[in-house]
Amino acid sequence: MSDYEVRPAVMADAKAIAEVHALSAKAAYEGILPEDQLRALAPTTREAKWREAIEFSEPQVQVAVSTTDDGEEIVGFVGYDRSRDAKTPSTTGEIWSIYVKPGHWDEGVGVMLWDAARDGLEEEGCTVVTIWVPVRNERAMRFHELAGFKREMKTLQTTALGAVKIEEIRLKRAVV
Repeated sequence: MSDYEVRPAVMADAKAIAEVHALSAKAAYEGILPEDQLRALAPTTREAKWREAIEFSEPQVQVAVSTTDDGEEIVGFVGYDRSRDAKTPSTTGEIWSIYVKPGHWDEGVGVMLWDAARDGLEEEGCTVVTIWVPVRNERAMRFHELAGFKREMKTLQTTALGAVKIEEIRLKRAVV
């Protein structure tokens, strides 16, 4: 049996966040990115990024922790802040990233992380929230659409991930 809680990330969480990010991204992008790109999603390339994010709160980071008889384990995280998109009002927030370990998918962890991000964005005075999602990532699309996000069709863009180009679309919803 496992219980989950969401809390603000601390510096000691950076390595575990990087591991969750790499493991989850590999699972989420299988079939979207080529094998060599999936292998490049190593935790060592992400740990410094998450240390910096936690230190400067850019983005703000919350972690989902699973508590079992064996102790605690970080099983997911969300990074959120003001929108990075040009020409968006200061009341527009953005989910910069949200990932859950595949072994904890479909257990409500993503919803808990989304709720924490929504509460944080509301505290920051945001009234709208956006997220960029690869069009071919059907699991992520389904999750966000079930959470009330709607596709902004005019935002479809091609983004380079290494040598691979993927199509992304921005999704948007009210914070409350």
